[in-house]
Amino acid sequence: MAQTNDTQILHKHDLPLSGFAGLKEHQLVMDTRVHRGHKKPDTFDGIGGFIYLADAYFMPHGETGMHPHREVDVISVMVKGRISHGGSLGDGGELAAPNVQVQRGGGEGFTHNEINPDDVENRMIQLWVLPQQKGEPASYHIYTPKQGEVTCIYGTTTGQVTTIASDTVIKIALLNTGQAIQFDTPVMAYLTKGSGIANEIKINDGDLVKFNHLTFEATDDVQLIIIYVAG
Repeated sequence: MAQTNDTQILHKHDLPLSGFAGLKEHQLVMDTRVHRGHKKPDTFDGIGGFIYLADAYFMPHGETGMHPHREVDVISVMVKGRISHGGSLGDGGELAAPNVQVQRGGGEGFTHNEINPDDVENRMIQLWVLPQQKGEPASYHIYTPKQGEVTCIYGTTTGQVTTIASDTVIKIALLNTGQAIQFDTPVMAYLTKGSGIANEIKINDGDLVKFNHLTFEATDDVQLIIIYVAG
């Protein structure tokens, strides 16, 4: 892990590979607010309500197994391949890269099982966010980020129905080579495809960064997950 006063960079392959059921994963964010004594060394704390990030590879026909979540919002970002989704929300759906699935646990909770239906390994990023208000109804959302654009898939303001309302904002940037973006607020960002220059530092697929502000230019076509707290 590289670190200065205002820059932290965590490289996925510097962390151990773990897993369960039909998948293996690198866990990069395990916030002490919820993981406490189970937090793995060198993993980052989150930002705002964001508390967990795992970069998972499903084995051919591997699955998580049916399991529950309550009072946590579970976000699945497909990087490669697809998953078949089963559970109490959106049962029977399919998620293919680069689509994003957002499941709100709320007060009632939900159960789900994510399954790789194919004969080859796939890749999915899972993020957890604590809801800003407890007791909300469970809900299910699918988003389709577009190449060359930055798509908000979680957060922003109350009173809108496009995304779940929260001060914690998550965006997916599918940038073309040479495209640049800027955020003038503390940011966590995880690069899941390609490479780029973040605040004059070269970063690659599998790098998680924490900056007080971010200027990023893509040096390849990239997929970048951006998390920040709205002011």
